[in-house]
Amino acid sequence: QVQLVESGGGLVQAGGSLRLSCAASGIIFMINDMGWYRQAPGKQRELVAVISSGGSIRYADFVKGRFTISRDNAKKTVYLQMNSLKPEDTAVYYCNARYRVDSWGQGTQVTVSS
Repeated sequence: QVQLVESGGGLVQAGGSLRLSCAASGIIFMINDMGWYRQAPGKQRELVAVISSGGSIRYADFVKGRFTISRDNAKKTVYLQMNSLKPEDTAVYYCNARYRVDSWGQGTQVTVSS
């Protein structure tokens, strides 16, 4: 079955950096569009960044210039490098794989203190 396992979350001070990883299994990774979403308490889940199977990248406006998404098809892993973190980036971050259907990871907590 599909498994997406996120790691790399944690507590960081404002201005700091974190790198999230999502290791995939049970899917043909290279044909999936891979994305990162986040959900803060009391808010809806929102797109952070997506990288297509062909390498096209799209970012939410609120992370442009601060976050970088990348993928390693050989390792079946997608990454999210997060720099210049702000308290409003605090959320659970979810990995998403999309090819005809959506698959989700369990999420990793990112907390940014002011």
